Parts: sequence; C-alpha cells; structure tokens
Amino acid sequence: QVQLVESGGAWVQPGGSLRLSCAVSGTIFDIYAVGWYRQAPGKERDLVAGIEIEGKANYADSVKGRFTISRDNTKETMYLQMNSLKPEDTAIYYCNKIRGKSWPWGQGTQVTVSS
Repeated sequence: QVQLVESGGAWVQPGGSLRLSCAVSGTIFDIYAVGWYRQAPGKERDLVAGIEIEGKANYADSVKGRFTISRDNTKETMYLQMNSLKPEDTAIYYCNKIRGKSWPWGQGTQVTVSS
C-alpha cells in the first residue's frame, strides 16, 4: 500500500523560508506526476504546485515566484521550497498524485506563518 510521509512544517515569521519533504513508498514513484496541496482551516484542499515525470513544474498563482517544487526519483521523495512566506500560506500541506485516483492521504505537515 502506498504511504506518504510529509515533514518539514513549522512556525515561521512572515518573509521566512521552509523546505517540506514528502517520502513516498509502496509504489513506483517515478512514473507519476505529483504535487503539493494545502488546506487552510475552513477551506478546501487545493493544489499549489505540481511536477511532471520529467521535471516540468507548474504553480498556483498565489505561490508562483515564491515556491519551488522538486523531486528526487532515486530517493522517491518530493520537496517544496517555500520562500517569502506570508500569513496566508498557513495551512496543512500534503503531497499526492496530481492526476487520476489519489493515493491514500498522509497526515500532512503544518505550516504556520505569523509574527
């Protein structure tokens, strides 16, 4: 069974940076396009960044220019480098596929941006 383990979330002041990691196991990671989602309190879970098998990345307008998604197929891990963080980036961040049936969701990692 596929397992997703997100890590790297923390409390950070506005303008700060964080790097999230997502370890994927139980599947052939390098044949899927994957991405990072986030869910703020009272809101739906939204896709913020996706990365194709060959490495092409796409971003939601709200994070474009600030976030960078990457993947290491040899480690079956994806990353999200988040810079210039804003209070509105506060959410639980999750990783998963970006097309087709989702893998079982992991527990996510909490990112809190406040002063």
